[in-house]
Amino acid sequence: MPQLCSAWPTNHKRMGEPEVQSVLIIGGGIGGMAAAIRLSQLGQKVKLIDSDPNWRVYGAGITVTGPTFRAFKRLGLLDQIVANGGCVKGIKTFHYSGAFLHESDAEPVEPGLPASGGIMRPVLHTIMSTEVRRLGVEVVLGVTAQQIINHENCVEVTFSDGTQQSFDLVVGADGIYSKTRTAILPDAIEPKPTGQGSWRIVAPRPEGMTHAQFYVGHENLVGMSAVSSDTIYLFILNPDPDRKWIAPEDQPAMVRSLLADFGGDVAVIRDSVSEASSIVYRPLEAALQPAPWSVGRVVLIGDAVHATTPHLASGAGAAVEDALVLGEELQRAGQDVLGALHAYTERRYERCRIVVEGSVAIGQHQLQRGPMDRLGPLMKAPLSALSAEY
Repeated sequence: MPQLCSAWPTNHKRMGEPEVQSVLIIGGGIGGMAAAIRLSQLGQKVKLIDSDPNWRVYGAGITVTGPTFRAFKRLGLLDQIVANGGCVKGIKTFHYSGAFLHESDAEPVEPGLPASGGIMRPVLHTIMSTEVRRLGVEVVLGVTAQQIINHENCVEVTFSDGTQQSFDLVVGADGIYSKTRTAILPDAIEPKPTGQGSWRIVAPRPEGMTHAQFYVGHENLVGMSAVSSDTIYLFILNPDPDRKWIAPEDQPAMVRSLLADFGGDVAVIRDSVSEASSIVYRPLEAALQPAPWSVGRVVLIGDAVHATTPHLASGAGAAVEDALVLGEELQRAGQDVLGALHAYTERRYERCRIVVEGSVAIGQHQLQRGPMDRLGPLMKAPLSALSAEY
């Protein structure tokens, strides 16, 4: 391979210019797009690649917590997300039979933000990908990074289409099974199954729904989040130690079976589930990588280093925060790139540990059929910590 970096003069940047001016982002999910948006806003030339030639997105909806709304505000996308998503005041908790237990309103983490809400994942993808292209990011689809070589002043990347290019920084945002992580951290922790499965079913929003809903007391935890003015997604977290594969044609019957004991709005949605319903299922896995989250000029963000379960609804928000903090540290450090990447890990590790370990602990409490009155405290402590500035 030609030494592309060595061909650069050592003074290719003028005195006072930031050291990072060209960035490759590997992965076009929420974290990767957030990084592309933020680094472009800071004046860096960004290239984003994704292995899917159609840049598709799978999934139903995602819950957007107060801290995640704050992160999207910092990214400049809050108004679009609020306009195209759904907002709620807090949580109503029910016994799985449908009997009302209690209601709690959530305080916005800062003035002007919604307390909580959600959005359809494909809608969020459209909002973010449109902004990526508007900012002039070079988007290349259907390619992967086949080889990544760190040098003192840059990173050489060979792509699956045979082309080669040098960058000041490479950001691995390629998810829970990150190949970038494998390339730079061959001894990294592999994601581990948690023993639960996650189901998401898109359905009409119940009339008068002002709060997210949780149904407790059953081995299956069920809830629903608003993702638009007229749509919700209902989620089921069920014991799944064998990580069973359920054929798509069998999924509607499985959903109805998992919800057989439930009353209230859940029963209405259950009875409407059919072969035409939008259902997404996956076994849950999690992994928190120890520091450092970078090697040389290659850094990892999002699920590549802190893959979590959905119990705290904070995975997407943590990835967006990663992008914002990375941008801040690169700006602050000027020409000390390695120092910026170290500071990024220092700032993010503890917060992401709270997300991953807190989410897994809630899941284990559910699997062990722990007392219902412990579920609130298990959620309250990490959510309170996340309300503080990232």
